[in-house]
This record gives sequence, structure tokens and C-alpha cells, in this order.
Amino acid sequence: MAGGGFSAGPDGREFEAKITPIVIISCIMAATGGLMFGYDVGVSGGVTSMSPFLKKFFPVVYRRTLEQGINSNYCKYDNQGLQLFTSSLYLAGLTATFAASYTTRKFGRRPSMLIAGIFFIGGTILNAAAQDLAMLIIGRISLGCGVGFANQAVPLFLSEIAPTRIRGGLNILFQLNVTLGILFANLVNYGTSKITGGWGWRVSLGLAGLPAGLLTLGALLVVETPNSLVERGLLDQGKSVLKRIRGTENVEPEFLDLVEASRIAKEVKHPFRNLIKRRNRPQLIIAVALQIFQQFTGINAIMFYAPVLFDTLGFGNDASLYSAVITGAVNVLSTVVSIYSVDKVGRRILLLQAGVQMFISQVAIAIILGIKVKDHSDDLHKGFAIFVVVLICTYVAAFAWSWGPLGWLIPSETFPLETRSAGQSVTVCTNLLFTFVIAQGFLSMLCHFKYGIFLFFSGWVLIMSFFVLFLLPETKNIPIEEMTERVWKQHWLWKRFMDDDDYHIEGNNGDGLKKNGHANGFDGVSQL
Repeated sequence: MAGGGFSAGPDGREFEAKITPIVIISCIMAATGGLMFGYDVGVSGGVTSMSPFLKKFFPVVYRRTLEQGINSNYCKYDNQGLQLFTSSLYLAGLTATFAASYTTRKFGRRPSMLIAGIFFIGGTILNAAAQDLAMLIIGRISLGCGVGFANQAVPLFLSEIAPTRIRGGLNILFQLNVTLGILFANLVNYGTSKITGGWGWRVSLGLAGLPAGLLTLGALLVVETPNSLVERGLLDQGKSVLKRIRGTENVEPEFLDLVEASRIAKEVKHPFRNLIKRRNRPQLIIAVALQIFQQFTGINAIMFYAPVLFDTLGFGNDASLYSAVITGAVNVLSTVVSIYSVDKVGRRILLLQAGVQMFISQVAIAIILGIKVKDHSDDLHKGFAIFVVVLICTYVAAFAWSWGPLGWLIPSETFPLETRSAGQSVTVCTNLLFTFVIAQGFLSMLCHFKYGIFLFFSGWVLIMSFFVLFLLPETKNIPIEEMTERVWKQHWLWKRFMDDDDYHIEGNNGDGLKKNGHANGFDGVSQL
């Protein structure tokens, strides 16, 4: 049943928009890209803690885990090859993003999601059938290419197809599916670790085919966004889709707004060059900073290596996987909290509250581990072990209703149309680059920093909280087209970058196109 309502437009006008079944279904199908991403994140930590997997691909690490008293607890998994198994996916994703940006802009959001699904399926087959380390890494690289295309297209798709008033909640479907993917992977790992015969890891890696298939099917079934159709000159199709997804015939004001936004965007010959111009710097700085900060919360270090981390702390293999399932479940439930609260309490409140919660829990974890877990002892008593899991769950919960979803939502809703594809590219690239850095370095950092790894990440949480407090404006319930007037020009610092005299776009012929006027004889020109 479609829900009636209005979606705010430029100049304070309201666009009629119902929450139609086609919007809900399209968003759910598209967000399965997040399910695949999450499964890839969660599955790697589980299989790398399985003895048969280590014995086949990483015999040095396998022997080290069996030796008692020779290696530090914190260092037994410190191996560059093992870290490369996890991190190669993100390096491949970083490279694929450049191709994904072109595909998303030139051919639409749907083709990019379809390509992502095909890469995911290919990588899954290679990983499940892997006979040596090279085959394993090539499979991870294929999965990484899928991540690059999915992360480029899906957040754009969700932000463009959703009515303004529920844009935040629908966009967080992507992050919710990431968390569901992680939980699914943790449950699968817990089950497959019980399989005798040493082939359980193949099942874990092979079951990635389920979300991969869902994404591929979804890409074939969903509608293309009106923004993308108009951007590519398919105006009649764009209007037809807009009517379908808004559930009303009265779409003319919103359609004209999209056409004008597209006209302005087409004047831009070099989106990346325009991206670094003065007027676009606030969006660029915030998007890049959010991606760096998201990784330096330390969340992926915990999600990639949760079973390995718990095993390092002396939990034992079964207990490690079980604890990872608990943190995965907390991750999912807390992301649901974000869906319901992001468009009510706003982005800033969630980020600031979570900053306090993450900081306190990480410092407490560091203190307990510093006292109880030494290099050559597993002296983490049951009471302390449970307390550490509770603290990690407290930390994961705070991340899941703040930096997790909002790290993707805020950049997707702040870039203007003429730089949105380029901006999303930079966002995804930055995220994948720093995900790669953390994935490749975490086990070595754990070996050298020991319990201090949590103090390292808590210091970053403090820095990012101050960044939010002073430099991140609130974007709750503000249409993408009105961001300049209602957000950037009102901020104490960023308004200095929004001088009207400088507010023009470099056109195809190098002429300046002023954006603040009303063109084509109608009011309400999109203030992109």
C-alpha cells in the first residue's frame, strides 16, 4: 500500500510523492549489493581462523598457532600473505571504481549493479574451488571488482529513487544489508567449522553465491533512476519512471527540476576538475574525511578479524566464532535503530553520541587487555572474557547506528548532480583505499601495539568527534537540490566557499555558466 505525502523541492516547494511498492522493492533489491559486501567482510575472518584453511594455504601461520609459548599471543596471526587474502579484495575494488564511475554515468545505475553481480559470482566460484593461494587471491580480486561497482552504483541508486523524507532510512538499507551479510557469514562460519573432513571453508566461501545471485537478479528487475535517464537524454522514459516510483501523475515540477539539473550537469565537461573547485571543496573534504574516519574507528579491523581477535585473546576457536556471531547480531540490530532515527534526530546527534560511546568502550577494552592478556598467557578469565565481548558489542552498536551508515549516506546526499558521480567515485576510492590499509596492516599492528591498538583507534574517535562537532553541518530532511542554499551557505566556515560571484560551472566551451539564475523560463531552478 503506497503511503501518501509530499517531498520538499527547491525554493520551499513540495513535490507530491508516495512511498510506492516499486520504490521499496527496488531499494531492497539494490541494497543486496551491501549483503554481498558484508558477507565478504565477515567470511574472511572466519575462514582464516579455521585450521584446515590455514594448513592448506598458510602453513607457516598454521604451525605458529600450534606452538605454545614461542610466539606472542598478539603475533601468531601476523602474516602478510594472510592479510593479503583479506585486503586484496579492497585493492581490486579501488581499481574497479574508476571503471564503475564511467559505467554508472554513461550507461546508468542498473548496468553497474549487474556487472557487480557477475564479478561477485565469478569470484565466488574461484574461491570455493581454490586449489592454491594464487587461485584464492584471483577470486578475491574478482570479488573486489564487484565491490567497486556495487559501492559506486547502489548508494547513488538509493539516494536518487527515494522520496526526500525517507531518503536517509532507505539509503541505510545498504548498510543494513552489509551488517546482515556479516552476520550471515559469521553464522555460516560457525556451522562450517564443525564440518569434519576439512572442507568447511569451501562451503563458507561458496555460499557467497547466494547474495551474488540476489544482486544479479535484482539488477535485472529494478527500474533505472529518473535522474540517470534524464542525464542520458531519455526524457520520456525518465518522466514515465518518475510517475511510477512517485505513485502520481503530478510529477511535472520534480521532472522539470531534474531536467534543469541535468542541463547544468551536461555543461560540465570535466566533473573531476569541477569537483576540486572552491565551491565544491566543502562536500569533497567532508566526503573524504568521513571515509578515512569510518575506517579509523577500527570497525573493519574487528569485523574482518573478529574470530582471529577473540582467539588471540584466549577464547578458543569455537568461542571465537560464537562471539563473532554475537557482535554480528548487535551490528544488525543497531543499524535498524539508525534507519528509524536518522531522519528524526539527524545525522550530527547520532555521530556525536556514538563518538562518546565508542571512545569509552575502546579505552575500557584496552585497560582490561593490558592488565589481563600478556604476550605468553591466556589469563582472560570467563568474567573478563564476557565483559570484553559486551564492551566490543557496545562499540559495534555505536558504530552501526552512526559511522557505518552515515559514512555512506552523507556524501551521497551532499554532492550536486554535476559532480555526483565523480564525488561518489572519490568517496568509494577513499573508503576502499583506507579499508585496504587497515586490512593489510591490522594483524601486524596488533602484534606491535598489542592492547594499545584499541587506544590507537580511540584517539581517532576523539579526533573525528571534534570534526563532526565543528565542521559537519546537519543535512536531515533537506532536498539534495537545496543543499547549497540551506546547508553550505549557512555554515560558519563552509559559507566562505560559496561566494555567488564564484558560483559558476566550467562549460564545454570553457564559458562560465552561472547557476543561481532561473533558466528556461521557469522558477525553481535546481540549486545544485
